[in-house]
Order: sequence, then C-alpha cells, then structure tokens
Amino acid sequence: MRATLVQIDVDPSQTPARRRERAAALVRAQAGADLVVLPELWPVGAFASDDFAAEAEPVDGGPTAEAMSAAARDAGVWLHAGSIVERDPEGPLYNTALLFSPDGELVSAYRKIHRFGFDSGEAAVLDAGRTVVTERLPFGVVGLATCYDLRFPEQFRLLVDGGAELLVLCAGWPARRLDHWRVLVTARAVESQAYVLACGTAGTHAGVEQAGHSMVVDPWGSILAEAGPGEQVLTCELDPSRVAATRRDFPVLRDRVLPVPPPGTL
Repeated sequence: MRATLVQIDVDPSQTPARRRERAAALVRAQAGADLVVLPELWPVGAFASDDFAAEAEPVDGGPTAEAMSAAARDAGVWLHAGSIVERDPEGPLYNTALLFSPDGELVSAYRKIHRFGFDSGEAAVLDAGRTVVTERLPFGVVGLATCYDLRFPEQFRLLVDGGAELLVLCAGWPARRLDHWRVLVTARAVESQAYVLACGTAGTHAGVEQAGHSMVVDPWGSILAEAGPGEQVLTCELDPSRVAATRRDFPVLRDRVLPVPPPGTL
C-alpha cells in the first residue's frame, strides 16, 4: 500500500478558508495513494487556543468536513483529514480527527483523549474524548490517536487490543521537543509491533514553532521515511503483511501479563 503524509505549513497569515482550499488541493494531488494523512488542527493551528471557539465547526456538514469529503472522493483515497475543533451540538468543544472513505463518506471521528496544556490552552478550552477508535480498512485495521496521546502508551495498547495494525497519529508537535517526538513515535511502533504513521505540521502556531519531521516507522522500529521541518509531502510504500510476520517471528505481545497487581498488594 502507498501511504502519504501531508505536512502542512500552517501560515497564520492565511484564513482557515484559504487553508482548507490549499489542503484540499494537496489531497487531490495524491491520487494513486491508498491512505493520505493530514496533521492536527491545521485549519486553526494547534496552539491557537484563543481562536478555538470562534473556529469550531460541526463534524457533519462543517466546512472542513465538506472540503475533505470532496477531496477524498476526487482523489479516490482513504483520507485521515487531521483534526478540527469540533463543536458538539450540545455545546462542548473537542479536538476531533476525521477519517473519510474514497467515496467521501465520514467513517470515523476520534475525539482526542489526552489534552495538552497543563490546565491551560487546549486542556482548558476543550473537553476530553472518552473512546479509543479503530477502523477496519482494506489494507488493515487502523488505530487513531492525536499528538499528546503519543505520551500515553496504555492508549496504544488498547488500540492493539482492538486489532490495530497501522497506528495513525496527527500532531502539532513543538520544535523544541523534536527529540521526544522521534523517540516516542519509534517506541510506539516497537512496543505495538505495528506501523506508525505520524503526521505533524510545519510553520508557527500562536508563536510556537512546529517540529515537522513527520515519520513512517515499521513494526520493527525502522524509520522508513522522515520529513524535514518545512512543508513537505512524504510518500512511503508499506507491506501490511509485515505486521503479522513481525508478531509471529518475535511474539512479544503474546507474553504480556495483565492485569498486574499494584505494588504492595501481593
């Protein structure tokens, strides 16, 4: 299968409407790929929390969902459209990732569970999701995660338990923590024995320089492709059968011992 990560430069001088036009054009240019992935909160900027309420939109019928549905259909690709600030009909806001089929149908929406900010920014403005999400696609089971989720391996264990073979992560990761990004993306692949497709943004969001460096890592932990810091389209050929082969030849997941009693309870 062919996977393409579109590392968008979120230019603060552009309106969200202009960003949607540009992102849709980039997706349409990837016709021939099986899966295309966009970054986290690219319509508004992952650190632009002051703008979240004003730019929030519904999952069904919102401007980003409509634009990405059409782009997926025109390109004939499965599209992980990154994430948007979702306004739930009942009022709460969420950081919600959207997955579209090649006919433009919204097949999954994942609300980010772990919000970054330590009681400020995203953590103060958005509500937390409560459900891990996997989806069976023609080339394997995909598990969805977003940015700060990367620091919580227990979520990825749940995705593996749900059958995930490809872990798709959209992000707006700061440049000052690039070293953490590269280590953690690789670690999630090694411990899960799964492909990890991690797509971040370029540019600067609300004064926070972005890391870029989108990555594709295989089930053995080998980095198959890595972008630089600027806007870039990163394409990689994957062999989905490598997941089962890795898990068969080095059956570490079989040796998990759960649940483990808390210290002092034995």
